[in-house]
Amino acid sequence: MKIFLAFVFLVPWLINAQDTHDHHDHHSHEGHLHEQMVDGEKLEVDVERFDKFVKGLKDKQIAVVSVKGMVCDFCAQGIEKTFKKDKTVAKIDVDLNKGKVFIAYQMNTKIDFEKIKKMIVSNGQNATKLQVLKL
Repeated sequence: MKIFLAFVFLVPWLINAQDTHDHHDHHSHEGHLHEQMVDGEKLEVDVERFDKFVKGLKDKQIAVVSVKGMVCDFCAQGIEKTFKKDKTVAKIDVDLNKGKVFIAYQMNTKIDFEKIKKMIVSNGQNATKLQVLKL
């Protein structure tokens, strides 16, 4: 009887676990950039959003900036507007939910975290960390 009960409860759980794994691959894992270690730390981003941001970008470097104080769409729009004025920025995306800003630069551009901090502070937020990936 114990074997039968274990079978009744364990099999549906195993099937559900397999289904969950099968549906996990709903986003691109091309290159698994979001799983890279950067300066010894895991890159913590919204996987789908990050994959969408880097899609089609080649020979670029991506600055992933952690930002404190982004609480609304107005904050995000202000940051985007500020960085779009910078001619060295190829592409930008602000993830309000994760508190991240993705900035794509040409490979030959020197990424200056102090400059990025000043640009973000001008919008009322604080940049706390920078991670750079090269595509």
